[in-house]
Amino acid sequence: MCGIVGYTGKKSAAPILLNGLRRLEYRGYDSAGLALSTEAGIRVEKSEGKVAKLAEILGDYEETPGLGDALTGIAHTRWATHGPPTTINAHPHGACPPGGGEAPRVVLVHNGIIENYKTLKVLLEGEGRTLASETDTEVLAHLVDSYYEGDLQQAMTKALAKVTGTFGIVCMAKDEPGVLLVARRGSPIVIGLGEDETLVASDAAAILRHTRQVVYLDDNDIARIEGAEVEIRSLDTGPVTRHPTEIDWSDDAAEKGGYAHYMLKEIFEQPDAIWNTIRGRMDADRGNAVLSGLNLNPRDLADLRRVLVVGCGTSLHAGLVGEYAIEDFAGLPAEVEQAAEFRYRNPIVGARDLVLSISQSGETADTLAAVREAVDKGALVAGLVNVVGSTIARETGRGIYLHAGPEISVASTKAFTSQVSCLLMIALKFARAARMSRERGMQFVREIEAIPELVRSVLATNDAIAKVAERYAKAEHAFYLGRGYMYPVALEGALKLKEISYIHAEAFHAAELKHGSIALLTEEIPVVAIAPEGPGKEKTLSNVAECRARGSKVVLVATEGDEEVDGYGDDVLWIPECPLHTAVIPATVALQLFAYHVARVRGCSIDQPRNLAKSVTVE
Repeated sequence: MCGIVGYTGKKSAAPILLNGLRRLEYRGYDSAGLALSTEAGIRVEKSEGKVAKLAEILGDYEETPGLGDALTGIAHTRWATHGPPTTINAHPHGACPPGGGEAPRVVLVHNGIIENYKTLKVLLEGEGRTLASETDTEVLAHLVDSYYEGDLQQAMTKALAKVTGTFGIVCMAKDEPGVLLVARRGSPIVIGLGEDETLVASDAAAILRHTRQVVYLDDNDIARIEGAEVEIRSLDTGPVTRHPTEIDWSDDAAEKGGYAHYMLKEIFEQPDAIWNTIRGRMDADRGNAVLSGLNLNPRDLADLRRVLVVGCGTSLHAGLVGEYAIEDFAGLPAEVEQAAEFRYRNPIVGARDLVLSISQSGETADTLAAVREAVDKGALVAGLVNVVGSTIARETGRGIYLHAGPEISVASTKAFTSQVSCLLMIALKFARAARMSRERGMQFVREIEAIPELVRSVLATNDAIAKVAERYAKAEHAFYLGRGYMYPVALEGALKLKEISYIHAEAFHAAELKHGSIALLTEEIPVVAIAPEGPGKEKTLSNVAECRARGSKVVLVATEGDEEVDGYGDDVLWIPECPLHTAVIPATVALQLFAYHVARVRGCSIDQPRNLAKSVTVE
């Protein structure tokens, strides 16, 4: 959940580290720090709060002796887990032998959780070591230092053999200037290969300004880095080879591009992001989808018993759309399960089941655990991810990349609509291998290819949606209603509102509202109802009438030109006419804009909501 940056090479490390931390601010954090290898030893600076405060503390580092010419360093942004967000709990954490003075001999930054840190802490304190913070990471630093005898790689290897938990670590030692030790188990680490330099990060966004050639570490990899030299070993088996990957988006793609917030930029990028997802994957003549990454031929598809979709949060909501589409069009049983539950409830899966794991980052801890459980049980497993080279992409060995480009805002927008577009293509491919005719397949292709233009139509109503949002910005609670394909839209719409505006929003299947929750409705609680043209609309409007009878204001999402909705809504967000399975996307975009403008009027931190991180890499 935190951000890591490391550098060793021939340039001043401090500005590279600070810029890398700024690139990782979107992940969410509450403290920041860095450590530089100087001639006088390791210099550590850290603070609670934002990276800007850390930069203030550093001051004019280029004019400070020993800082401007430091060529190796590590940096970190932290979300508090063990201990509150204070300077003393911030990373990096250092350690030295008992009686060795205050200057650290070993310093490291760490993402993840050391589960047995309390036991290790007792042992270390028994050796006379004093630990100042409340963190599990400082325990790890002291553990490495306790084994240090001049060889950092050897010390790290011995220390990690004692550790239970997850980690992405970058470590350096006073006596080995220019050397970084990097290790990974369950928390992503990427190594950027430059000319006469190497960068390390928890997210490629931090290093794209310097290189697009990267190497992703696998679990239990440990790498020794010095300048441009990278040597990777497995903690289990010895030397290994990890092949470089080229990142397919540029540093400029992670800029705001004149928009007030990354979220707004990414909402408006959706027509292009969706087109990038479907481009080259539609066979109009055969009425089919070309998804070679799934590595499933028609015979394999015909042999499938069912599809299990696992994900968390927004990805889970996309999965629900996929469930409906796969069952409706392919006649293939499909289920969606929260990824954390999948692992712990001993699911029944077998060789004829396809487990489809959905994760924007490809690093979501619960989803990755579900992947490994499914693999262990002999199921076919495929990933649907946005990040090339991510852990889920590598461990599944089959799947589909979204190609939606970087998503910087914590609240996911274009990843969701690209995921749904991808799931519709999967439904088409499965359907053509089952009962769908070529003619219907050709029509389905046209429906999918029309999605970017449907989204552009909604984006053109941005100003009108903003005016509607202003009228509801003072609400403290909201209900979202939908049924069928619009139920996942209601879930995602409510999630967006609470993520960025901090309004308590709940989504219900429209039929479930009257089974208890309607008792909560008052004039102060607005209802957002998704009721485009199609089956279920009349039932949803009936539920809306029940809400209005109790004094609630209603915002409708409806199809342009639908006169039947007159009188049901106090305000309407219009979407273009299209089939229900594709209407999911324009309806969601309308609710993304609604949530954005509510949060804007409320003055909220839209791109970095409190307590949230972009990639949840701990369970």
